[in-house]
Amino acid sequence: MSFLEIVHVHKRFGTTIAVEDFTLAVEQGEFISFLGPSGCGKTTTLRMVAGFEKPTSGQIVIDGVDVTNMPPNRRNIGMVFQSYALFPNMTVADNIGFGLRIARRPAHEIRVRVEELLRIIHMPEFGRRYPYQLSGGQQQRVALARALAIQPKLLLLDEPLSALDAKIRASLRQEIRDIQRQLGITTIYVTHDQEEAMALSDRIVVMSRGKIEQIGTLFEVYNFPATRFVASFVGTLNQIEATVVDAAIGLLAVEGQQFRIARPLPQHRSGDRVNIAIRPELIALDGQFNSAMNRLSGTVEDVTFLGSIVRVRLRLAANRLSMDIFNNPHLRLPQPGETITVHFAPEACLAPGDDTPREASNAQPLSASAAEAA
Repeated sequence: MSFLEIVHVHKRFGTTIAVEDFTLAVEQGEFISFLGPSGCGKTTTLRMVAGFEKPTSGQIVIDGVDVTNMPPNRRNIGMVFQSYALFPNMTVADNIGFGLRIARRPAHEIRVRVEELLRIIHMPEFGRRYPYQLSGGQQQRVALARALAIQPKLLLLDEPLSALDAKIRASLRQEIRDIQRQLGITTIYVTHDQEEAMALSDRIVVMSRGKIEQIGTLFEVYNFPATRFVASFVGTLNQIEATVVDAAIGLLAVEGQQFRIARPLPQHRSGDRVNIAIRPELIALDGQFNSAMNRLSGTVEDVTFLGSIVRVRLRLAANRLSMDIFNNPHLRLPQPGETITVHFAPEACLAPGDDTPREASNAQPLSASAAEAA
């Protein structure tokens, strides 16, 4: 039996379905992220695990105990919210030790635990300060320490970094991951930020409209998207409208230029219009390539410097195609208005017909290998 089991959970608010048939098994010590757009049901699911919402139907089991109808204070769960929710009239040390005092732990035990957590969050000298004397990142560390003070079985985090600026977010998310690994605590993290989810998680649960679209590792979700929604939501994606030339061999054309995908299109006929998706990093400037590679020519519309990568956008009449190139000091970049040819592998193309959710292990690959298209 897994440490946390969410089994066929549904949640309705009146006639509105917030969560539909949510099933997930989480192992001890695993870090899971719920990823999806606003209103997809991820926070509602987290609140049901915490006990703040009761499922309309289904079951939630933590460490072998059915907690579906158990109140929050009996579940031994630590929770960190988007707002820091610190007590302004209490010092940092008192905020961290609050849950232990409520549990009537001995004063010596509380002091030792608070000192330990202050060291873990790298704030040993801040115990006597008040929340207003801390930065946003420091306040969120204190909120995390307070949640961990009671030694919970499960840690839940509801978009805890969304109120912070980008640089602090990147630093603090690494600290959260380091602390989680150090303590070995099972963690559920809610976010709409795909970069955050990929940086933190062992597995990701991608959600849309109250349903699970895919559950998988970072590699699986990005490279083997189970549905078109997952492919478009996780990472950047080119969408190309193409015409079927020969469905049996996956031969297509865009603006009169032919290319192939890795599988046939049995539900389509010659002349049908289809949408094909390609990741920008799987497209490369024309150079050394083998005969299996696809080639498309277009006019450079824009070149954007993004630090470690440079994004080149091509115009193919009605279509736009973005290509990501790794930056280096000697890179020769194409110029706007220039006509260039790019290449990509047939396996780089995500074909239509993958709109039904399924296990990641059965998903058709978006790409067989990034290296093939580089």
